[in-house]
Amino acid sequence: LVAVIWLVFATNFFWTLAKRNERSLYVGLWFYIATIVTITMLYVVNHLSIPTSFTHSYPIFGGVQDALVQWWYGHNAVAFFLTTPMLGIMYYFVPKSVNRPVYSYRLSIIHFWSLVFIYIWAGPHHLLNTSLPEWLQSLGMIFSLMLWAPSWAGMLNGLLTLRGAWDKLLTDPVVKFFAAAVTFYGMATFEGPLLSIKAVNALSHYTDWTIAHVHGATLGWNGFLAAGMFYWLAPRLWNTKLYSTALANAHFWLGMVGILLYVASMWVSGITQGLMLNATAEGGTLLQYPNFLDTLQAIRPAMLFRVFGGGFYLLGFGMMAYNIWRTARAGEPVNGSVEIPRPEPEGSPAEPKHGFRPFLNAPVLYSFLLIFFVCLTIFSDGAVFLFGVLMTVLVCVVIIAHFEACKVEWTKWYEKLLEHSFAFSVLTIIAAAIGGAIQIIPTVTMQRANNMEGRIQIPYTPLELIGRDIYVSEGCYNCHSQMIRTMVPEVLRYGDYSHLGEFVYDFPHQWGSKRTGPDLARVGGKRSDEWHFYHMLDARSISPGSNMPNYPWLFEKDAKVDQLPNKIRAMRMLGVPYPLDLSEEEIQRQVDEQAKQIASGLAEKGAYIEPQKEIVALIAYLQKLGAYRYANEADEAEPAQGSKELTARD
Repeated sequence: LVAVIWLVFATNFFWTLAKRNERSLYVGLWFYIATIVTITMLYVVNHLSIPTSFTHSYPIFGGVQDALVQWWYGHNAVAFFLTTPMLGIMYYFVPKSVNRPVYSYRLSIIHFWSLVFIYIWAGPHHLLNTSLPEWLQSLGMIFSLMLWAPSWAGMLNGLLTLRGAWDKLLTDPVVKFFAAAVTFYGMATFEGPLLSIKAVNALSHYTDWTIAHVHGATLGWNGFLAAGMFYWLAPRLWNTKLYSTALANAHFWLGMVGILLYVASMWVSGITQGLMLNATAEGGTLLQYPNFLDTLQAIRPAMLFRVFGGGFYLLGFGMMAYNIWRTARAGEPVNGSVEIPRPEPEGSPAEPKHGFRPFLNAPVLYSFLLIFFVCLTIFSDGAVFLFGVLMTVLVCVVIIAHFEACKVEWTKWYEKLLEHSFAFSVLTIIAAAIGGAIQIIPTVTMQRANNMEGRIQIPYTPLELIGRDIYVSEGCYNCHSQMIRTMVPEVLRYGDYSHLGEFVYDFPHQWGSKRTGPDLARVGGKRSDEWHFYHMLDARSISPGSNMPNYPWLFEKDAKVDQLPNKIRAMRMLGVPYPLDLSEEEIQRQVDEQAKQIASGLAEKGAYIEPQKEIVALIAYLQKLGAYRYANEADEAEPAQGSKELTARD
């Protein structure tokens, strides 16, 4: 349904472009085109899956490849859904609000193409210090740092557009909102690359600091820019004055205080929790805060300020809604249209036919050559590496020399490109797709178990597979990670760091991005079945001070065993080595046998439950976490409870 609605929107948008009378695409439209084509690419690739029923499917990507694809999607969905369309709004409404042209047209060209190309590479910075291959981590960090340049180019272009109109900050709330929004964009795009530096990420990842960064951008950049747009549009849509400028100014200051409280509280909580979790004593041999719950208790006061900040911000938008409603009541809706005269004779096509000329020209060819030699440098060594470096430098010198000699011709080419919306869209897709392809395609072979060295994950039994699906459906990954990073404090707290092959059969991966609770990568065998039983029933009775909710419905609902044959068939298609002769009867027998064993063990401890309940399957899954074999061993290695697999300590 999402894809259908998006397709309808895209059809309407591009059909409008095809019928336009104004032949040159305005800069705001560039960013809307990037939003539509890139979100389509991201959404389609990320949601490639094998259905097992009408309501369930498994992604075709698993383990490290799924982690990479998920963050290629997750990071860039934010970029191309919450950044590029807002930049389109900025390039249109900021000049309109102050009746000034955009500060620099050339800077907007650099901003657009460098942002579209570089942003797509940055996803791996969410996976630093994990078992993701080092070359991918380095690429993610380097390209994230490179984002400083295009992002601040856009911010400066927006702020300098206000030159000569700064006095309006005193009288016009629209300009206040726009100026603050562009400033928040600059702050957020400074903080993002900062958090992608490995040393900083070791502190910030899995904490509220990352959430503070995202909300600073969303509330300040997106929210304030939207508010300014609404305040600018309302009087013009109803042909009247804004009901109350004072109320709009109050909204601005209330929202500003709300954002600062909201973001600052999460900076404090995130940095505090990160420092506590990474703190060691006795020369790095012991944890200073071994109890994870101590970190939650320490950050709770900051969460109260977050509530106040969010309340102020929400109240401000309530004031805006009232202000616009009163504005609409005071006026009459404007019903009119503006005709743009055709620049060409009547009957000629609005879209000139350029064929392949927009693609076969110096700027495009130079771009592909430069990308090729940079990639050659990245993925090679020895003589080929030196050749790649020399050719990269040579191509850069040639580009600069050619540009200086033919500035007018390059300008004419770009103006022609802006008249050809199809060619512009195709080049945008290519620019956005290159980074993802270079990062994701090599992991196709990396993800296969027979290409792994060292530890290999042991496939889940049918009951454990049900439990894993319950874990995913309940959203446990929102609070618990399953990735022990290559850092001393994490190894001391959770056990041996995670290895690449230990997730090869995880569809989807469960590495997580936030730790409201401890990591579970090696939880199997650390706690007894009855501990998990009572913890899921009433977490705070087992772990006082825990934030974890209770899950009483897991003790009432039956596990969906009837869906297992289709799920195992899909898993087999994805490369999980389930036997080909595993019949429905055998699946049922294995489920019954393991479930009865767990239920009997619980009953012996006074915890009575029917074997078919979901909690039994979930316990089976949790006890499997951390189980692996070595690459030269058979799959029948000991489970996680065995001493060889269990490296985590209580």
